[in-house]
Amino acid sequence: MIKVIIITIFLVQNIFSFSINDFIDIKKCDKIIDKKVFKICYSYKNKGALAVWYDLDSNLINIKNIKKRPSFYNEKNLKLEYRAKSKDYIKSGFDRGHLANDASFDYDIKILKKTYSMANIIPQYPKINRYTWIKAERYERTITTKLKKITVLNIVNYANNSKKIKNNISVPTSFVKVLFNNKENFSKCFKYENIKDIDIKKDKLKNHLIDCQELFIKEKKSLFDFFKQ
Repeated sequence: MIKVIIITIFLVQNIFSFSINDFIDIKKCDKIIDKKVFKICYSYKNKGALAVWYDLDSNLINIKNIKKRPSFYNEKNLKLEYRAKSKDYIKSGFDRGHLANDASFDYDIKILKKTYSMANIIPQYPKINRYTWIKAERYERTITTKLKKITVLNIVNYANNSKKIKNNISVPTSFVKVLFNNKENFSKCFKYENIKDIDIKKDKLKNHLIDCQELFIKEKKSLFDFFKQ
């Protein structure tokens, strides 16, 4: 009986304490690129990230705010045939959209440069990149300031027959930002469709809120529902 109680408590604690592995299957990464301050789960097929995750600290994110932005560069940790290049985006109709966003890492120039790796970039429609997704990026810094530390996970979704730009780079159908701090019992998730036309004046951050439970890996979601009931 005691053993059953201990196991139950262990399961419940792990359900309500989020981890990166609750949302993505690491085994699906063709390569994990460790940039030290963030990690990239990279897909050879899509020539782009499936996910990027990192921890933010309120003691760092706003200490300098470097204004000058570096140039994009090809990721040397990838073989040539799997690399996306900055020039592939020219006249594509898409922005080079950051996953680990530059403004969250502009406290040190060497660290800021890491976010300009093309492995950290995905094709985003201009209105999404410049006016809507950027609100979720700002929010991650706002909540970090409030809670001191936040774990951020950016998930990228592709269709089986994804639209392509030059160099066979897949265009995502949508992307998700997951924010959590287990110590503060905080979690929030936002989903954005990668669509060309969006009313940026009416678009609000709250419009993109989703239940983080929806993102659980199937087996974990079932366990979560069981204990929730």
